[in-house]
Amino acid sequence: MFSEQAFRIFEQSIANYHLLDRVDQPLVNPYPAADISHLLYRKNWIDTIQWHYEDLIRDPGIDPAEALILKRKIDASNQDRTDLVEYIDSYFLNKYQLVQVLKNATINTESPAWAIDRLSILALKIYHMREEASRATADLKHRESCQQKLQVLLEQQKDLSSAIDQLLADIEAGRKYMKVYKQMKMYNDEELNPVLRDRKQ
Repeated sequence: MFSEQAFRIFEQSIANYHLLDRVDQPLVNPYPAADISHLLYRKNWIDTIQWHYEDLIRDPGIDPAEALILKRKIDASNQDRTDLVEYIDSYFLNKYQLVQVLKNATINTESPAWAIDRLSILALKIYHMREEASRATADLKHRESCQQKLQVLLEQQKDLSSAIDQLLADIEAGRKYMKVYKQMKMYNDEELNPVLRDRKQ
């Protein structure tokens, strides 16, 4: 199943990140560039770096200048994340381009890649909740609470994985069709963001 392949790759990316556990470490993608696994690994790597950016920026003692630099990195990371989702959807569009769509086919509320994006974030939640559930320095109440939350996350993984695989099966069989709408983010565009536009003049 595609969801199983994707989740294994997400877990691999997360584990590799935590070998050094540094947001400035370089990405070393173990998969060939033409392979969907390459996109999945890169997608989760971006998510993992951003997860830790979000931790850092919540430090109440952070220097304001450093916080601004970090905010810019988070903005860039968000753009990279969106770009990767669109690349993954392009892979599916190409894969299923010859499918004969049934007359009564319907469209899904989200594309396959945006569902996979949620699975990538879920992999990070599971990893860190599992860490908290077994953290030796935490008290028993904290560990038990995190263990309960972990069980919910694992159930969510099961349901989301099933939904992703069902969606892909439906697209492959022509029961559903997909469209990709570019995100058209406005805040990075000098012509669409009034603050940036005014600074150009």
